[in-house]
Amino acid sequence: EQNDPQNNFVFKIVFSFLEISPDQPQALNMRQIISGLELKLCFAFKVTEGEKNPSERKQKKVAVLAPPPVIMFSGSHKSITKGHRRQKRDWVIPPINVAENSRGPFPQMLVSIRSDQDKDISVRYSITGVGADQPPNEVFSIDPVLGKMFVTKPLDREHRSSYHLRAHAVDMNGNQVENPIDLHIFVIDMNDNRPEFKNQVYNGSVDEGSRPGTYVMHLSAFDADDNTTANGMVRYRILPQTPHSSIPNMFTINSETGDIVTVAPGLDREKVSQYTIIVQATDMEGNLSFGLSNTATAIITVTDINDNPPMLTSRTFSGEVPENQVDVVVANLTVIDADQPHSPNWNAVYRIISGDPAGHFTIRTDPVTNDGMVTVVKPVDFEMNRAFMLTVVASNQAHLASGILSSLQSTAGVTISIQDVNEPPYFPTNPKHIRFEEGVPAGTSLTTFSASDPDRLQMQQIIRYSKLNDPADWLSINRTNGQIVTTAMLDRESVHVKNNIYEATFLATDNGSPAASGTGTLQIYLIDINDNPPALVPRESQICERMNKNVNGVNITAADADTDPNAGPFVFELPNFPSSIRRNWTISRISGDFARLGLRYQVYLEPGMYEVPIIVSDSGNPPLSNRSVIKVKVCPCDEHGDCTTLGAVAAAGLGTGAIISILICIIILLSMVLLFVVWIKRREKERQTKQLLIDPEDDVRDNILKYDEEGGGEEDQDYDLSQLQQPDSLEHIMSKPPGIRRVDERPIIPESQYPIRPVVPHPGDIGDFIHEGLRAADNDPTAPPYDSLLVFDYEGSGSTAGSVSSLNSTSTGDQDYDYLNDWGPRFKKLADMYGGGDDD
Repeated sequence: EQNDPQNNFVFKIVFSFLEISPDQPQALNMRQIISGLELKLCFAFKVTEGEKNPSERKQKKVAVLAPPPVIMFSGSHKSITKGHRRQKRDWVIPPINVAENSRGPFPQMLVSIRSDQDKDISVRYSITGVGADQPPNEVFSIDPVLGKMFVTKPLDREHRSSYHLRAHAVDMNGNQVENPIDLHIFVIDMNDNRPEFKNQVYNGSVDEGSRPGTYVMHLSAFDADDNTTANGMVRYRILPQTPHSSIPNMFTINSETGDIVTVAPGLDREKVSQYTIIVQATDMEGNLSFGLSNTATAIITVTDINDNPPMLTSRTFSGEVPENQVDVVVANLTVIDADQPHSPNWNAVYRIISGDPAGHFTIRTDPVTNDGMVTVVKPVDFEMNRAFMLTVVASNQAHLASGILSSLQSTAGVTISIQDVNEPPYFPTNPKHIRFEEGVPAGTSLTTFSASDPDRLQMQQIIRYSKLNDPADWLSINRTNGQIVTTAMLDRESVHVKNNIYEATFLATDNGSPAASGTGTLQIYLIDINDNPPALVPRESQICERMNKNVNGVNITAADADTDPNAGPFVFELPNFPSSIRRNWTISRISGDFARLGLRYQVYLEPGMYEVPIIVSDSGNPPLSNRSVIKVKVCPCDEHGDCTTLGAVAAAGLGTGAIISILICIIILLSMVLLFVVWIKRREKERQTKQLLIDPEDDVRDNILKYDEEGGGEEDQDYDLSQLQQPDSLEHIMSKPPGIRRVDERPIIPESQYPIRPVVPHPGDIGDFIHEGLRAADNDPTAPPYDSLLVFDYEGSGSTAGSVSSLNSTSTGDQDYDYLNDWGPRFKKLADMYGGGDDD
């Protein structure tokens, strides 16, 4: 404890030492020991104001932070010096340093907290904050009486690097006696984490031929230790590369950033396409003796550039092709390229630079082999060109790299020979157009349709002509000279003529080897003549029996299959015979193609169907006329000019009596149909309500009776039937010993359930009902008769009838059976069989 005479300065020296674990020999280095040693000089200023009398100054105790250090709460007392009033400032509490991964023992004391009022009253100490009463709880603790603060477990700086706590001092009643003070606890880092790469394998690439210093890729490792100290400072280096080329160190790495760059020239993908290098990351600023290390693999691919021009394998190529063929491969051009296959640097592009001005050929690249396929795209003619001399050049899709020159082997010559073949004859004018009037008679010569043979260099060939397509079969052609002759009259109005043109196709065939043929089309434009009379439409119509101002007549139209000037305008007129036509009817022309037919004014016709002849003539030279008959129905009309229903029937030729008769017949027919439907419905209803076979009282299924006892017939009335009756009491039966009970008595078990007959049975259920009842009766042990073997308790001492065995039927002697007649009517049948031996 030290007192300053002026009470102005207090010096506090805190020494903090880093704990070095014996199991970390690599950490024993001078740099770490020096960095772990902290020398802190803290100045705490105490200034008092208003002090005039030194005796009035109060002495303040200052704790010297010798181990264990003591932290005092700031007091609230005031002191006066030299007549001035001063207020004491609060202490500046230095941070508390705790080394991570401490081995204890725990709890380990950190500081001691004291209040200068604990001399007068009892003070209780506590701490709050994260690590004390907040998660993670109970990392730090304090002795409430002595104020000693402890750490209870090892700390991990990578999990949490600092803690902020508040210390409190209260009396026994919980009243605050000091203001809370802040405690800052810092966890001192130790080198306990290796550098970690995000990936174990990194992939990068660099163009071949790159200059030294070209950036390739970047690697980085993360160290969880404090990067402000040597523990977290990572440095990189490259271990030997593979493969070991002529240059062992092709790449280098920036030790601080992890950037990999080329360090030497000579990257050639065609020699080495890929490098593998091991990168090592070490903390402690790369000190291999004390730092922790980790490694990762970097795979560097040398990417291809177009530094090898394509080279044709030969300076000359040749091929041949028949004339007039297309899409035929004539020759294959092979090329060698050392660049990466199936890349733009390797794919070849072929061009014809001379020898084909008309563009008969092109060169296509095979995508698999990279060969050039010389292909015919335009037919070649042997008579025009017998051979072609082409000059081709090969290049790549990608341009050559800077500084790379094209090779002389990229150019070659291609010789293509043309083979002569038999070409088909051709028609010089195809299609051929001619004009003729329709209606020319059969046998008329129209034209000569001849073909030519293109094979001028071959021997003279003979051409034969034939008809290929003649839809109306109007034409024929001479086989030797191609003359076209009509075989029937040409008709412009035929369905085979489209837009006045009739078209036929002919075939010309030579006698070459093999024979070849060509086709030609002949188009005949048919000139129209006036050969079709006009016709009227419609052929049927109706008109009101009296003309009115709203309805003036029937509009008719003339139609002609011919064209102008052999068609309209048309002339419409009524014939002179019979005279009633002109007397009752009138016709007026509306336009060149239309006219109106109507009744004369004040003419009344009875409702009915009338045939009105009309003569129509066209404008041809000479004109053609046609007499057409139009059926006109005359009927009474309403105010709108429409025929009424009654009028329409009357116009059909039926009188009033006939109409009434037809209506009565229709009503009678409808009544009969209605009655028939009602009868069918009633019969169906009776069929559903009627009993299945007979009346209920006669139904045999209701007369199947079940009795508890059965009696004998008329001839059995003298017999004792008590053995077949059910006794009133069963006690004498139940009291018998087991095995001596009678089996000819009715069993005492529940009766079987017989099937219930439906109220309205279906005819198909009769057989099923009978069979179910029979099956239930056969399986019912309670149903009579009880025809089992009778067992008697006592049969007597003997029988006067003697043994049954005395009846011997094997005797061959004559016996007298007449005594059977005396045994009564029951033995009468037996007496008839064995008696009367004379009758037999």
